[in-house]
Amino acid sequence: MQAEKLSKNKFMQEKTEKELFWFVLKTIFSREMKVKELLDERNIENFIPMQYKIRIVKGKKEKVLVPAVNDLIFVHADKKTVEDFKQEILTKFTYNAYFLTRKVGLKRKIETVPEKQMREFIKVASHLDDDITFYKPEEIELKKGTKVRVIGGVYDGIEGVLLKIKGKKSKRIVIEIPGVAIAASYVEPELIEIIKEEQ
Repeated sequence: MQAEKLSKNKFMQEKTEKELFWFVLKTIFSREMKVKELLDERNIENFIPMQYKIRIVKGKKEKVLVPAVNDLIFVHADKKTVEDFKQEILTKFTYNAYFLTRKVGLKRKIETVPEKQMREFIKVASHLDDDITFYKPEEIELKKGTKVRVIGGVYDGIEGVLLKIKGKKSKRIVIEIPGVAIAASYVEPELIEIIKEEQ
């Protein structure tokens, strides 16, 4: 009976280790794009939200595509694959990458992002030509907004919070990765429906 229980526990542990999650990795010294290149080479799915910014290049103003959130990269893989990758890049390239964690009771838990939430964040953040703004979680009070769903257009099916943001003329749909980042974009009012509480 004890052996059977141990065998079951081992099976569950192995299953959990092979399960895919969206992990949030934090790099240092703005090496997120170099880490992304290495992840791409190994065919490990990853995502860095990007945005255009005006920079001075050789004395001239240029529109440059840069990471929207410094030092962060989202990685879709099982935990062992990510741990092996972290060890490899530390050994070969001296690149440090850390799991983003949050405090749960007296311990710290590795932060993961639910699949649906991550896909919606990617869908919004990937439209580089749209009026997308990125914020830190503490910069926006989501409780003041209305939960909505987009019906039609490029953001069809996206669920988020409709909110008036300081400095913007119209309301924006806001997609949040709790504790990490927020993407906000304009959506035509006729494409928005309010999600009722019972839904």
